[in-house]
Parts: sequence; structure tokens; C-alpha cells
Amino acid sequence: MNYKKILKIVEKNNGYITTNEVVSNGIERRFLTNMVRKGDLVRISKGYYGLPNYIEDEYYKIASKSKNVIFSMATALYLHNLSDRNPLIYNVTLPFGYNGSLQKEKNVIINYVNRNILDLGAIEMISPFGMKIKVYDIERTICDIIKNKNKIDGEIFSKALKEYARSNNKNLSKLTKYAKIMKIEKKVSDYMEVLL
Repeated sequence: MNYKKILKIVEKNNGYITTNEVVSNGIERRFLTNMVRKGDLVRISKGYYGLPNYIEDEYYKIASKSKNVIFSMATALYLHNLSDRNPLIYNVTLPFGYNGSLQKEKNVIINYVNRNILDLGAIEMISPFGMKIKVYDIERTICDIIKNKNKIDGEIFSKALKEYARSNNKNLSKLTKYAKIMKIEKKVSDYMEVLL
């Protein structure tokens, strides 16, 4: 019965499951261990499992390490098609005070923010492998890269701003609202004046 429950969750998750999902569904962790021993699942990393023929979804793997993970900066630009550079290093934003396993990940760069702006512009998206992840919307991402210009590649920065300025989907009132909240209104308006 528990094996079937686990496999149902794995199927719903496009081939993945986390220990947290198992526990929150009232299943004991030992069933995961037994399924790994039998070869029904593969342990990809601590708390993260997949079917034996899995293609690793790095986005989901990172997101499964903290409920507060929001993909940001260059990674969000890629997910919004404002950059063509497939991330090898993933940018995420977490609240100040976070003290978890993502700090030890070599392929993750963490941007820390106050909790009062953590969820500003956070949306749900589907990863390239079909899993739900949290990402900042385009306007929040534009504000973030302007605020943290020294932390992003110059070519990616310029291309993203030009693409955003040309986009029919831009929302300048939302961009201005976010810029005010993040206290970077002048910087954002200076860049937009040049580009628009």
C-alpha cells in the first residue's frame, strides 16, 4: 500500500519525490530506503529521490531543500527567456537568517533579503522538467538585477534590459511599484528612460 502511494506521488511529480513529501503523506521514511534497496528508486541526493531512469531536475532538487527558495537573478532571466544562458550555477533568494543545506551547494548562489520583500513578485512556474517551482516575475527580476548589477554578468544584464524594454508583456507600473518598495526607484527609472 505505501509503495503504491509513493509511486503515485512519484508519477504526479514527473519521476521525483522528496522525503518531506513522503512524511507529509503519512508514510514512514523506511519505505523510501526499501524502494532504493530494491532498485525501484534512486537516491539522487539527501532527501531527493527519482525513478532509476530519471533525468535530474536541478531546479526541483534545489527547490525541495527549502520552502522559501525563489529562483532569481540570472536563473530567473533564463526561465523568463530574457537570457539564453542555461544556468550551471543557480541563483536563488532566501530570507536573512536562512541556515540550511543550500549554503553548502557549490552550484547555488544565495541572495539574502528581508522577509518583508521575499515574496514580492514571487510566482509559480513549471521547471524545464515539468515541476512546480517558485520564481520571481519579470519585473521583480529586472529590479533585482538593477539593484545587484555588480553580481551579474554585464552581457546578461544589458541583453535582459534591452529584451525587457522591447517586450510587449512588460508592466511598467508594476516595475515602478516594485522599485519603490525596494527603494531603487531612481536607478530603475534612469535605466528605463535610456531604453524606452
